[in-house]
Amino acid sequence: MFTGLIESVGEVAELTPIDAGFRLCIRTDLAGELRVGESVAVNGVCLTAVDVEAGQWSADIGPETAKVSSLGALKRGSLVNLERAMRADGRFGGHMVLGHVDGAGTIQAVRPEAEFPWVVVEYPGGLAPFLIHRGSVAVDGISLTIARLDARSFDVQIVPFTWMHTN
Repeated sequence: MFTGLIESVGEVAELTPIDAGFRLCIRTDLAGELRVGESVAVNGVCLTAVDVEAGQWSADIGPETAKVSSLGALKRGSLVNLERAMRADGRFGGHMVLGHVDGAGTIQAVRPEAEFPWVVVEYPGGLAPFLIHRGSVAVDGISLTIARLDARSFDVQIVPFTWMHTN
């Protein structure tokens, strides 16, 4: 379980092919706090740390995850949003985010409005029954509120702190 509150932005250090998928290695200041086997949300996708070294950690990405999420399009140097799993004894500061991807959307536009930019996201039509006006949605793992919703897209407005501290 995650909250959608991004802790850190990491950088893709390496992508290594393995069988049908690939191993993703991420440089981040969070690496020192991670343990092998721990769950970490990468752009909102729950992954398992399979290797942890000084300043970086790795996870394996299967073909289905690569296909239904933004992780399949990552390249060396890509920036990714990171969040460690929520502790059972911790404060719940955001929305409930499972880390299980329902679909991948496409950013259609970014419209400035003072220091609160609007982002328009086109989503697959099959997700329409799961989205509600003023409901929560996670975009690249960021917990956001749907401000406008139509049959194929929704708008979210990003607060300055989130804009400055995420990818």
